[in-house]
Amino acid sequence: MCHVIVTCRSMLWTLLSIVVAFAELIAFMSADWLIGRAKPSSSEDVDNRTGGPQEPYHPTLGIYGRCTRISHMQFSRRDTLCGPYAENFSEIASGFWQATAIFLAMGIMILCTVAFVSVFTMCVQSIMKKSIFNVCGLLQGIAGLFLILGLILYPAGWGCQKATSYCGPYASAYKLGDCSLGWAFYTAIGGTVLTFICAVFSAQAEIATSSDKVQEEIEEGKNLICLL
Repeated sequence: MCHVIVTCRSMLWTLLSIVVAFAELIAFMSADWLIGRAKPSSSEDVDNRTGGPQEPYHPTLGIYGRCTRISHMQFSRRDTLCGPYAENFSEIASGFWQATAIFLAMGIMILCTVAFVSVFTMCVQSIMKKSIFNVCGLLQGIAGLFLILGLILYPAGWGCQKATSYCGPYASAYKLGDCSLGWAFYTAIGGTVLTFICAVFSAQAEIATSSDKVQEEIEEGKNLICLL
């Protein structure tokens, strides 16, 4: 018989697992990893809101995507174009970024799988006599290691031709040059830290769902058990 067990700690772990997976996925897909040096607008570029010349803008560069301003778009309100610069994996600007993409993708795939499974932990607490919380916590720890490897390798690619076109000639491995880090990089770091917190917190979720109070309610014949 399926017993639906909801505790404060298990629910918090589930929510954190989902948030971490989405945060890492959004960061990976974003083009805001590097914010390039300011590029002045031409005298013909006019701001539609003020009627004056447009301010200098900062193009952004991601692992496989970029955002840049398109000039002379008179019939469109949008003047910034975002999209992938690499049509396939081999066109990613640096071998280090290719490795970063692989490690981040592997970590994110594991996190998304755990996030999907975590929704069902309210009804299924074990698989083949193994605690599903402990298994998911182990997977989150492995995903965190993949994410760390990806984030360590990413700055090594700052000296590639694509990066130097955005960051200037002084950009090199682990040196930003004229660029600055965008929100996507910080989000990826924050998500990695939360991944390890989730991995540790999974043990608390397992303890909460297998506590004596839960066992007492199961013995009383309750199918829906909610504990704070």
